[in-house]
Amino acid sequence: MRPTTTAADRPPLVDRVRLRLAQESARSGGFDTASAESTLLSEAALVVDAGALAELSATLSAELVGAGPLEQLLGLPGITDVLVNSADDVWIDRGNGLEPAPVRFGSDASVRSLATRLAAQAGRRLDDAAPFVDAVLPDGTRLHAILPPLVLHPVISLRVLARRRLSLPDLVELGMFSQDLADLLRAVIAARLTMLISGGTGTGKTTLLSALLSLADPGDRLLLVEDAAELAPDHPHVVRLEARPPNLEGAGAVTLRDLVRQALRMRPDRLVVGEVRGAEVVDLLAALNTGHDGGFGTLHAGSASDVPARLEALASAAGLDQAALHSQLAAGVGAVLHLTRDTDGMRRIAEIGVPRRSDTGLVSIDVAYVFRRTGEVVAGPAADRLAAAGVGG
Repeated sequence: MRPTTTAADRPPLVDRVRLRLAQESARSGGFDTASAESTLLSEAALVVDAGALAELSATLSAELVGAGPLEQLLGLPGITDVLVNSADDVWIDRGNGLEPAPVRFGSDASVRSLATRLAAQAGRRLDDAAPFVDAVLPDGTRLHAILPPLVLHPVISLRVLARRRLSLPDLVELGMFSQDLADLLRAVIAARLTMLISGGTGTGKTTLLSALLSLADPGDRLLLVEDAAELAPDHPHVVRLEARPPNLEGAGAVTLRDLVRQALRMRPDRLVVGEVRGAEVVDLLAALNTGHDGGFGTLHAGSASDVPARLEALASAAGLDQAALHSQLAAGVGAVLHLTRDTDGMRRIAEIGVPRRSDTGLVSIDVAYVFRRTGEVVAGPAADRLAAAGVGG
């Protein structure tokens, strides 16, 4: 009598069947997974009961067409990030900070296999010759993966798109800011103030920007320029431009800078760059100085006061000197809105600042309002200047 598998046998069994399926797929270029499972189990001289076979089929289905062991995590309510540091070290973020996930891989080889397959789904290559990838999966999930020897273990980072559009009232309810601040943000949109939204990774920059753009006049034509389509404003007139990486031969790349230039020829009422992190800063600031009021951009920075230095570094790499950068920043940007993420995982607006050009020609960011964790609002020296632009007061 042939042995029956137990729960302890199933991970090795899955690995064995997975390997055979991969070998058959490479050999034949495609086959019916269900029939292959039965055949391979029979060839392995294994007997499984109906429950075990159903469990195996579900596992293999996730391995072949989903995100493997991570599939169950991607479906959790409120999930924003799934992070794999090694086969037995998986973390998630559901909006309240990082927490360990009860998911394990059989080995680092399994993590690498999943990373390679996810990259292939996005039309990208991930192997020893190209050991890292930054791509977007067909469902919009942002994928980053990196392989040894650049890291000790294969690492996968998945950024999950919000499953529903969050409005300004939704963000108030979630505690990101108060109703008074929501009213101030509505005034920002109504005044067509050009704004940069700064903050660290995962502070909610994209979520807030989507909510703000949803408040734009329905007659406005919004041109959204992004590396990956993440902004989701509830607005009737949105045109999305998405950058394209080079193909396997290293050709065909379309950069954010290319797309900003194209957007300027498409009659934008509001030009938005989802994340400013390279040479596109030059074209964005140029656009904001040519009558395109009400535009937005987001960038990584530690505080509102750090924004000029951050932009200076990006512009310098693109060939724009310090004097020109500060001149365009002073003339083209009306305010800087900075987001933080507290130690308890709560995302919130920390401050609003206004650019000021000094006698030296350099720009600094003066504080207009500081928003305490307690809900207290503290007016700063630039509050009057913000009020003069139709915001606050």
